[in-house]
Amino acid sequence: MAAQHFSPAPSAPEAPRPHRTANSGYGKQTVPGQDPSRPADFASLPERERYVAAYVDRLPDGAAMDIKSLAKDLPLYGQMAIGTALRALAVAGHLRRVRRRVEGDGTCRWVTYTYWSRTARDNEWWITALSGSAAAPHAEPVDVPPQRTAERPAPKSPVPPQSEAAAPPSAAYLALAGLGRREPRLALSAADCAALEPLAAAWFARGVGAEHLTSALTAGLPEAVTHPLGLVRRRLADKMPPHLPDATGPASGLRVECVECGRPGPADALPDGLCRPCRVSYTPSVTPDGAPGVSARVAGLRGLMRTP
Repeated sequence: MAAQHFSPAPSAPEAPRPHRTANSGYGKQTVPGQDPSRPADFASLPERERYVAAYVDRLPDGAAMDIKSLAKDLPLYGQMAIGTALRALAVAGHLRRVRRRVEGDGTCRWVTYTYWSRTARDNEWWITALSGSAAAPHAEPVDVPPQRTAERPAPKSPVPPQSEAAAPPSAAYLALAGLGRREPRLALSAADCAALEPLAAAWFARGVGAEHLTSALTAGLPEAVTHPLGLVRRRLADKMPPHLPDATGPASGLRVECVECGRPGPADALPDGLCRPCRVSYTPSVTPDGAPGVSARVAGLRGLMRTP
């Protein structure tokens, strides 16, 4: 069989300055533990994938990685070609799309990142790095409370012991406590907030932020509210949002996303960054002259590019 010769890929343009930043997702996140940059990086990839990979590798973290943005910066290829190249790079072990739950300022939203590795990684590495049971790349450390050691009981004293410091209020409690400032007719007492806290916490567990919760409770109030506790309890129960599929993800708030269709799922269910339907449709292609196409060449190279 004749040996395949890859023509040198055109030099990828330098990353734009200032680069396009991701507004609502698809921002680049570099994984740790990569090999240093070398001229031979991506040499085994086909020309188009080599060109796209070299450009993406130069982008800083947080740069936009959606297909439209990359197509604007890489005029040699259109959006369909860029999408195909990104899919091939995922199969080759260089990237994964990851959907993460971001909480802050009383809000909760899902943001998609593209984790990038200059060093090609196999499926086992990505599954370990991105599964809900393992720490994801760039994941914030989790504070573990110190274990209590066994202590001998203190001698009895007629002086009553001082109460321990109260735990900080939850986001659900704070949202209820702030209702009165937003709408005086719904001013609640501390006891009312404590009684309603479990219901409000159920809203937060379903991905609803404080602003959404407050708006739902204060919209369309009657002219006079004589019993705010009962009204808020009724609205919390009657307007409870449904469970969203993404809201039941792993405790780390992270789901791997199919590079082709965007369907989320656990890391071990999306080998090569593709969900099952997209993997079935991702078959090796052949060019008109009978030579293997990009899909076949990338699939063949996947084993050679895996880390030991």
